Parts: sequence; structure tokens; C-alpha cells
Amino acid sequence: MNWTPPEKPNDLCESRIIQAILFGQFPPNDHLPAERELAVQLGVTRPTLREALQRLARDGWIDIQHGKPTRVRNYLQEGNLAVLAAIAQHDEHLPQDFVSNLLTIRHLLAPAYTRLAVLNDPQRIFRMLERCFNISDTALDYAIIDWSLHHTLTVASANPVFTLILNGFHSLYIEMGKRYFTNHEARAYSQDFYQRLYQCALNNDPPAAETLCREVMQRSLHFWQLLEEGGIS
Repeated sequence: MNWTPPEKPNDLCESRIIQAILFGQFPPNDHLPAERELAVQLGVTRPTLREALQRLARDGWIDIQHGKPTRVRNYLQEGNLAVLAAIAQHDEHLPQDFVSNLLTIRHLLAPAYTRLAVLNDPQRIFRMLERCFNISDTALDYAIIDWSLHHTLTVASANPVFTLILNGFHSLYIEMGKRYFTNHEARAYSQDFYQRLYQCALNNDPPAAETLCREVMQRSLHFWQLLEEGGIS
């Protein structure tokens, strides 16, 4: 049996404060309660709270200044990549248009790492795409394999920054993918993408792979926006 270790008090404390910020209980430029009061509300010791607050300050959620109340930062303007990853892990309180904005970034990045992947390691792509051709026709399986493909492409690009960025959104990618791939057209379109990308790698044609990926990412973004608006189901 695999036992899940209990969450550490400072981790739990940090997560609850992030949830409160995202939910609007502590809006940007508001102040957190005094340390003693907040520790009581969270049911933790002050040293535990203090450690969590220091981590939140480091990542851009709050601003701590000696002798002044702790200010909640405007995290979308003052935060960093750690804030981005934390938002992705709290998908029950995502900011408006967060997924669409994330897909816009993927639309900008994916063509670049796909071109580099075909240039640097087409054999790795062949092996990955062969898995894509033999999956069950379910939303979950497509979400998982699509994540795995993009992860493989970032690794094959030989630029680890692409992989680190993508890894920050693993859980959210799977959850949103399960919704996206409930639509048969989305699954069929992705399968077509896998086939065409295989040919680009087979022909050792990085520019064609880049152009293909840009086309597919643009269509995926448009498709997701239609889902959000209720235009398709």
C-alpha cells in the first residue's frame, strides 16, 4: 500500500492563505490580519505561520515590511513564476481567462520547442508519437498523452526552461485536457496533428513542424474559447 504523507503545517498554512487570496477573502492591496490573529484563524503556531509568510513574500504573494501591516500584492502584476505555478494548482479559484491566457502562451512557445525538438532529436519524437497512435478514445487518455507529447517535445528541444515552465502546469493541463478532449472533434483533430507531426519529423523538416504546431495551437485556443463561451459541448 502507498501511504500519502500528511501535509506539513507550514505547507498547509501557505496553501490556505493562497486559497484565501485567490478566493478574494484577502484582495490585492488589502492587508492580512495581525500575525497573532491569523495564526489563531489558521490553527497554527506563530513560528509556523511566520515561515509560511516568508515563503509567500518570496514568491510575490505578499509584501512584508517591519512595523507595517502585511500587504497582499497584486499577484498578477507583482508575482513571479512561483505564483503562476501555485495558481495552476488551485484550479478551483482560477482568475478570469487564466486558461485562455495560458493557452496563448503555449501558442507562442510550442512552435519554438517543436521546431527545436525535430531539429535535435527526431528519434525521440518518433517513439513518443507511436504511443499517440495507439491510445483509447477517451478524454483522460488523450489529456495524458497530449501532456506527455508536449513534455517530450520540450525535453527534445534541449532547452530545459521550456520543460520547467510546462511542468508547472501539469495538474491543470490534465484537468483542462479532460474537459477539452470530451469533444470528439478535438480528439480527432489532435490525432491528425500527431500524424502530421510524425511526417515532419520523418522528413527532418523543423520549419514545417513549427508551422504545423502554430496552426494547431491557434485552433486549440479558439476551440477552448468556444468551450468557455458554451459555443460547443
